[in-house]
Amino acid sequence: MSLAPRVVLVHRRTELDELLARHGTRGQAEFFLRTRGRDLAEVTEADAAVRTALSTASAAIPLDWRRGEVERGDLSRFLFTPEDVVVVVGQDGLVANVAKYLDGQPVVGIAPGAPGVLVRHPAAAVADLVRATGNVEHRTMAEFTADDGQRLLALNEIYLGHAGHQTARYRLGVGGRPTERQASSGILVGTGTGATGWCGSVWQERRSPLRLPAPGEARLVWFVREAWPSPTTGTSHTEGELTSAPLTIEVESDRLVAFGDGLETDSVTLTRGQSARFVPAAKTVHLVR
Repeated sequence: MSLAPRVVLVHRRTELDELLARHGTRGQAEFFLRTRGRDLAEVTEADAAVRTALSTASAAIPLDWRRGEVERGDLSRFLFTPEDVVVVVGQDGLVANVAKYLDGQPVVGIAPGAPGVLVRHPAAAVADLVRATGNVEHRTMAEFTADDGQRLLALNEIYLGHAGHQTARYRLGVGGRPTERQASSGILVGTGTGATGWCGSVWQERRSPLRLPAPGEARLVWFVREAWPSPTTGTSHTEGELTSAPLTIEVESDRLVAFGDGLETDSVTLTRGQSARFVPAAKTVHLVR
């Protein structure tokens, strides 16, 4: 007898939760917000919207299905299973946060307020959506692999650079071209989903002629941030796209870190002499339409 599907509700602590954890009481949180020209009522309203959406989504799970729940900070310790249906309640970024821990499970994005790009459905639609998981769109992810086997996946982008955002030193190679020694503020490698985020900002600011990828396109774009020309470092290769040939990095700093989708606490550390590569990931995110 096969197991019933399991719906896993994914959420993150609200701003009110974080304020209370930091300041202890609502009164102290309210005073803190007032000093910054904000009102506690605004934060309380947003908190209530998230809790209502979570409650509505939970109530919509079929009674004969199993259920689980995980907070964003615990994702790296949570064990997802193949039969899971993942329901993300929150903002678009939360879908990106959970994506790297999945392997083919369908993802339903639920918006507590106005719909986003990835969280586009109201909580009341959960009952129908968890049964319609064949209707999905596939979104490409970026993959980073170090020579010691460390691996990182991201739905939006992967950053490689100095942990303190100081100068990163490395050799860069792509598409069979000779490597170039560079000193920069780091490297960004982004997907079509992330094209409206960090990579999109860099692309727009430098007026790049690159065509940004579509969300499901198996193509990545990469940008070197603030490459510094010197007698020993070059700036000839500062942007490009990746399809079949990888972007390769040989580390020449004492320590560099790579992290995906803004999760700095879940990072890969590289030391001098190590190498790594970026490619479009074979695994995709299955986002329920």
